Amino acid sequence: MQVQLTYNFTSSQQANRFVNALRNWPTADVDARLHRTSQSVRVSYSYVSGGFDPTCAALDDLAAEYGGAESNSFN
Repeated sequence: MQVQLTYNFTSSQQANRFVNALRNWPTADVDARLHRTSQSVRVSYSYVSGGFDPTCAALDDLAAEYGGAESNSFN
């Protein structure tokens, strides 16, 4: 199953740092791109079925390190 999450940041610099951190992220194979604005990032990854997948929680923690938070928008 493909999962897509969107994160909002207070500046484009923080959003770009988040995207760059995900390029070589050891936790999971993710695709991160700027989304709609330079302060928004969309992350896509394949959900690992058959157990607990910590990817979403790890992404939330990493985004928080860069001053971002998951968007509650479904667009």
